[in-house]
Amino acid sequence: MALRPTIHDVARDAGVSVSTVSKAVNGRYGVASETVERVLASVQRLGYASSLIASSMRSSRTGVIGVLVADFEPFSTEVLKGVSTALRGHAFDLLAYSGSQGPDAAGWERRSLSRLSGTLIDGAIIVTPTVVNVPVDVPIVAVDPHTGPADLPTVEADSFGGALQAVRYLIELGHTRIAFVAGRSDLRSSIARDAGYRRALADAGIPFRPDMIAIGGYDTEAGREAARALLSHAGRPTAIFAANDMSALAVIDVARELGLRVPEDLSVIGFDDVPEASQATPALSTVRQPMKRIGAAAATMLLGLLDAPGGDAAPSHLRLPTRLVPRGTTAPPTR
Repeated sequence: MALRPTIHDVARDAGVSVSTVSKAVNGRYGVASETVERVLASVQRLGYASSLIASSMRSSRTGVIGVLVADFEPFSTEVLKGVSTALRGHAFDLLAYSGSQGPDAAGWERRSLSRLSGTLIDGAIIVTPTVVNVPVDVPIVAVDPHTGPADLPTVEADSFGGALQAVRYLIELGHTRIAFVAGRSDLRSSIARDAGYRRALADAGIPFRPDMIAIGGYDTEAGREAARALLSHAGRPTAIFAANDMSALAVIDVARELGLRVPEDLSVIGFDDVPEASQATPALSTVRQPMKRIGAAAATMLLGLLDAPGGDAAPSHLRLPTRLVPRGTTAPPTR
């Protein structure tokens, strides 16, 4: 493996001292213009990049924005794509970071931020954080945040309205035994989707049944367990609304294992519209939340905070609309 070029390599290639390379790279006085050009040509030719940490010691900016995720799953990946698009044309690089503790480790945001803030990143976008009040010296924007007080600027989708659309659609198809595979109880999105599910049933005069709810936690394996619990009894539902697409796809897998046909015996609808939803067979009916737009909006909000005096602007909270996308996994119940 080739070693990364060092400042000594640049100095040797340009025929100057190390201190001259440092002055030329950092725009300091006392270096002739032709020498600066020669040093920069060597920098370009060798692919030399100075340390981000060293840069942070020399100035108040690193030129890097961090996107912190508990795990690189489909939702966070789509949000990340939106952030990347929004940063094009701006003088910031993007650092995507996931700690090794995983999504179930409490306080992963604090640990990640303590490692990155102040030396590696100028600001952070945290996706589905479990903590919204994190004392750090860089501006932060939260995407799909925790249920606690939203002191941070936040961007999220209309989870309540999306769930309402999904369950109303199933009711319009003729379903009355509609189950719900719920998400994470610590996130506002999950609570809102639960509330939308219950409101749709209440508006249609369908009694709420606690045995028609199982916790999927936005996790594929937990979604499989929830589906098996809902489908393994005589009074099984004829339709299931899952709080995210990966749980919905898990429901379909379990239904097939149990000998049920989708959508003839069981209608399934998810939430997110990740790429896997449209690629499934049959394609998954779902509620589309604009994940890339969410990422782009979070990046724009963070750039505004960084441009504000002291990086401190008034917190704002943005909720983007959702839209029902009917596909091949929903149909009227078999009579």
